[in-house]
Amino acid sequence: MLASARRSRILDAVRDHGSVRVADLAVQLDVSDMTIRRDLDALAEQGVVRKVHGGAVLAGERAIELGFERKRRFAAAEKRAIARRAAQLVRPGTAVALSAGTTTWQLAQELAQIDGLTLVTNSTNVAMQLHRLGVPGQSIVLTGGVFRTPSDALTGPIADAALRGLNVDVLFLGAHGLDLHAGVTTPNLAEAQTNRTMIASAGQVVVVADHTKWGVVGLATFAPLRAVDVLVTDTGFPRVAREAVADQVGEILFAEPDALDAPA
Repeated sequence: MLASARRSRILDAVRDHGSVRVADLAVQLDVSDMTIRRDLDALAEQGVVRKVHGGAVLAGERAIELGFERKRRFAAAEKRAIARRAAQLVRPGTAVALSAGTTTWQLAQELAQIDGLTLVTNSTNVAMQLHRLGVPGQSIVLTGGVFRTPSDALTGPIADAALRGLNVDVLFLGAHGLDLHAGVTTPNLAEAQTNRTMIASAGQVVVVADHTKWGVVGLATFAPLRAVDVLVTDTGFPRVAREAVADQVGEILFAEPDALDAPA
């Protein structure tokens, strides 16, 4: 296959899935990892992709917000590993809040196995996942609010009012992007405000975000890094950023994906 045809297929894959892995592309296209890396370098120079650890994502994420089902497939193995690690922070019988997001949706599957939780969310997807998998003794609180896509989040004054009257032990927040200066961001102003209200209601703030979120800046900042008590990410998180982030957040926990985390 000519380099131009191969790079066209790689770009199609990035556009379809939002992110790609070097190892996966090498197998699919029957070439070496080094060849794929050169292809990604070339595409990055054209400004159509942005390289991340182990692969690439679509360039211009600041302006792009894809739908839940498409985002759910991005970095799926990392999200499963992050969810397992994050669930270890939760004790039976506590009150837990989850923001909208595909990593928090994955986390819901883990929390459904813990007895006696009160689970608060503004995500219709998270609420349905908890309802489907929940165990006796769990209580699910859905905030209400204005439904918006593509994140399938409930936002606005109704959601904010509901959250202001609550106090939760721990909040798990998804993120569109993480940046040393911009902090934790989302493309949507209403969702940013609802996330801020969630933070104000929480005793502990935990951000769950895979490594591809680093360096991505959405329109609205809803928390500086120093407001994050714990960041749960995967081992692909850039090493050059770890020390700088560690100076800002309370604690960083790294999750290691394994073969069981790979998409079916």
